[in-house]
Amino acid sequence: MGARRRRTGHDWKLLTESCTALLERLPELVDEHMRQLAEHSSVYGEFLPYDQQWREAEEAMRIGIQTISAPRDSPRRDLEYAEEAGRRRAQQGLPLELLVHAYRAAGYLVWDALMEEGAAALQEPERLVVLMRSATMVWSAVDAQAAVATEAYRATEMELRRRTDERLQALLDALLEGQEAPGLAARAAAGLDLPERGPYAVVVLRSERRESYRRPVEGDGFRFIWRMRADCEVGVVALAEGQGLDGVARALDGRCSGPGGISPVVAGLAELGRARRLAELALRTCPPDATAVVRLDQRMPTALVVSQPELAGRLVSDVFGSLLELEPADRAVLLETLDVWLACEGSAGRAAGRLYCHRNTVFNRLRRLEQLTSRSLARPRDLIEMTLALDAYRLG
Repeated sequence: MGARRRRTGHDWKLLTESCTALLERLPELVDEHMRQLAEHSSVYGEFLPYDQQWREAEEAMRIGIQTISAPRDSPRRDLEYAEEAGRRRAQQGLPLELLVHAYRAAGYLVWDALMEEGAAALQEPERLVVLMRSATMVWSAVDAQAAVATEAYRATEMELRRRTDERLQALLDALLEGQEAPGLAARAAAGLDLPERGPYAVVVLRSERRESYRRPVEGDGFRFIWRMRADCEVGVVALAEGQGLDGVARALDGRCSGPGGISPVVAGLAELGRARRLAELALRTCPPDATAVVRLDQRMPTALVVSQPELAGRLVSDVFGSLLELEPADRAVLLETLDVWLACEGSAGRAAGRLYCHRNTVFNRLRRLEQLTSRSLARPRDLIEMTLALDAYRLG
């Protein structure tokens, strides 16, 4: 950290005398230093009152001048002070480049003042020679002070950012849990730079496998904020006015390895807890082998089924009672046929194409289903019951 040059006792005596003379001029040097800083940038004055800034500059320059003439093995008080200054300036928010500039400017000022002392003592050439030999030591000390202050500044900045992130995450988690506290939404809005009121949605992605998919952050007028939980990822989506959920679904397409659910739009940050619960409900409508991210508003019948597990179980037993007694392979064929037929909007021809069988085979399987369930696919109420029972069976 800025090694001091070896010097003779005579050199040290002359250097000490020059530094002592410099300390007598210290108030004058600090005034000039403050004038130069203000001329360089008005930002200095925005972070500290002038009197406090003057006192701290005076202490830093005094310690720095004393360090120049201190014995080689003495403690580096200048570095201790630089570390403290770096931490303070990071906490105050002064830009790092202005902190480094202040150290450099003070170094130039002290060095020029030392040279003035030497020039005033031309009748003592040896004093000037000693000062010139001290140049490397002086600038090494300034470099070391600036480096230590910079390191302390960056470490403090990282710690402050970590604490801020943790605080904001705690606020966001509280909103997602539906906690109600005075000013909670307002604090989260200010910290996350989001409007307190406005259209929001919540996305919940199943994350049983931790693939490193690149989650969207911005796109098509909306912004995502992600939170990782033990068994899922939760995304808060801030939408632009008039922006619907289609863009959200498109942004998520191909960005996740498993299924997900998207809540309906809610009107502000305070409603994120309800939106999260609805997004989780949408996710529950996805079977285990699903990969799509689905919208709750497009899965309402299935959501009704999964939200009432006891009634869903009774529905399966009531509608598929006899069907459930078949051999597993036979039962699977009939249920797959019903599923594909429903997906093909009741077209036996299209269903046959997907199932790689003749359309008459599809008709035969559907008739057998009707016999086993004592229901007719031609009757709307029976069709609804069989559709909901199929969802309940697949998701149960």
